[in-house]
Amino acid sequence: MNVQDDLKWTTAIDLAAQIRRRDLSPVEVCQALLDHIDRVDETIHAFVTVDHEGALKAANEAEAAIQRGDALGPLHGVPVSIKDLFPVAGLPTTLGSKFFEDNITDFDAPAAKRLREAGAVILGKTNTPAFGHKDMSDNLITEATRNPWKLDRTAGGSSGGAAAAVAAGMGPIALGSDGAGSIRIPAALCGIYGLKPSFGRVPYAPNTDYWASRSHIGPMTRTVDDAALMLEVMAGAHPADPLSLDSDSFSCSINSQMDLSGLRVAWSPDLGYAPVDSQVRTLTAAAARKFEEMGCHVEETRSFWPDPFEWHQVLYEGTLAAKNADRAAERPDWIDRSMAEAMERGSHYTLVDYAQALEERSAFYEQATAFMSNYDLLLTPAMPCGAWQYDGTVQEIDGQPTPAMLHRLQFVYPMNATGWPAATVPCGFTSDGLPVGLQIIAPWRQDELCLQASAAYERVAPWHGIYPES
Repeated sequence: MNVQDDLKWTTAIDLAAQIRRRDLSPVEVCQALLDHIDRVDETIHAFVTVDHEGALKAANEAEAAIQRGDALGPLHGVPVSIKDLFPVAGLPTTLGSKFFEDNITDFDAPAAKRLREAGAVILGKTNTPAFGHKDMSDNLITEATRNPWKLDRTAGGSSGGAAAAVAAGMGPIALGSDGAGSIRIPAALCGIYGLKPSFGRVPYAPNTDYWASRSHIGPMTRTVDDAALMLEVMAGAHPADPLSLDSDSFSCSINSQMDLSGLRVAWSPDLGYAPVDSQVRTLTAAAARKFEEMGCHVEETRSFWPDPFEWHQVLYEGTLAAKNADRAAERPDWIDRSMAEAMERGSHYTLVDYAQALEERSAFYEQATAFMSNYDLLLTPAMPCGAWQYDGTVQEIDGQPTPAMLHRLQFVYPMNATGWPAATVPCGFTSDGLPVGLQIIAPWRQDELCLQASAAYERVAPWHGIYPES
């Protein structure tokens, strides 16, 4: 393995340490990763914008700060990518939509600004479907993002570009967001670590609806330690997000030797209602048994809340239709087919339907909270199948038809409704060589526990060091 190969798979924590010791130059790291992006992204299409000039300028400034002996942030000189739903000053923020194809923003979103202030070097913006509306990263302005493990498959969405970039060595860390699974879906399909922290842990701004309380910003990385560091940098209240959480008592420190013995862990292969591919079921069940080996009391259970599909679909499609009706009327040809179909269904819901769905969401939260009062963690598959064709869909899973996108997301979107922290850890591969993820869910605001459980699993079943060909 040459130096450039070493750099593309080096963790953020190790890069930061070597840069701080002056064993590596931020410019050397940045240039190596930009060269790697130039080589491989013409087939993966993880990036919408690669900021060669801006990234190298920031890397040179990082190098100058080291030479001057300045105080250095925890991510000093470490490259990062930003999902193209979030503004970065001077770069396009397309939102994956023709309506914003030429939109150049003049400010950083709070999360991006905090990463920059911690010393991170922003490489560019990663691909996402229009307005992040689905679980694949294709749109009308650029090529669909491919899965680095199998280029004819999707990387997932809506943070698919971020996941593919990390999986393919185009940067150790990436900023993603998750409104119905959009961090955990592509993390599972691309074989990386993805964390949806507690709602409000990272300020979500700008936002067209601060009160919807379903979307979370979080880290996408190759290791749990990198995710913890990234989250610690981004976490904390911000006046731009009225629901963001104070972080005075919040810490992301990982105890690599923490003993999970005695934790009460619920394991469910299907939540009582979700179809699951047999290989995914086998791999995730084996992963759940690892928690028994770590001393946890693992209980397989099917006693859950009712299927939230109906009310969640009303909220998802109704909101999509309301936010984009004027755009669709102005330029229907600029609306993706999948988005147009969801909007068509959403346009038929009444205000009464929407209000009832909100009440059902509240009832769901109470049911979920009652269930989790008996457990410290809940384990499920992250996705019910491996990655499908990047230009296709999933017609059925385990012999059951999946007519709507939400039918393949039944493990992930419930945790957006609760706002609880949930992570995806790689736990194996299908016979087609496609990654499978285990979802680790912790109760209300127990982000540290979610990270600690993820790190414990990583310790006994390490995935770092297994890379796709690139």
